[in-house]
Amino acid sequence: MEFVLGSENQAKKRAVVRVVERYVENSTISFASVQSGVSAQPMSEEETRQGAINRSITAAKNAFGIGLEGGVHMLSGTMYLCNWGALTTPEGKMFTAAGAQIPLPDELADEIRRGKELGDAVDTYFKKQNVRTSEGAMGMLTAQLVPRDALFEHIMQLLIGQLLYSTSLQS
Repeated sequence: MEFVLGSENQAKKRAVVRVVERYVENSTISFASVQSGVSAQPMSEEETRQGAINRSITAAKNAFGIGLEGGVHMLSGTMYLCNWGALTTPEGKMFTAAGAQIPLPDELADEIRRGKELGDAVDTYFKKQNVRTSEGAMGMLTAQLVPRDALFEHIMQLLIGQLLYSTSLQS
C-alpha cells in the first residue's frame, strides 16, 4: 500500500511513519505539501475536520491520502485545542477521526481571537521557536506527556484501524 501524507510537518510525519510501519506490511510513505483549503487557523471542529479531509483527498492521487489538521474551537466560552485526521483510499472511501482536546490558557486564546495563528501564539507564549513541528501546543500544555506527534499518532491509529477493519469485511 502506498500512503501519502498531505503535509511536510515533522510531527505529523513522525506519527504517520510510526503507525503505518507498525500496522501495514509492505507499505511506502511519501509526503507532499498540500493546501488545507481552510483558514490558516481553523476556528471550529468543522473547519479543522474539513482541512484534514481536503488534505487527504488532494494527497490520494493513486494512493491512500492522509490529512492531519490542528485547530481550535469554542465550548461553553472556553477555547479548546482540536485535531482531526482523514484517510482517503484511492477509490475515494474516506475515514475520519479526532484526537484529544484540552482548554487553552486565556492568554493564548486571546492572541488567537486577535488573529494570531496558534503555532505563532504558542511560540511567543513559551518563548520558543517552531513548537508546531516539535512538541506542539498539546505537548507544551501537558508538560510533554502528550506531544503533538503522539496526539497525531493516536489519530493515525484510529484511521488505520478503521481502514483495516473495512478491509477485513471485504475478505
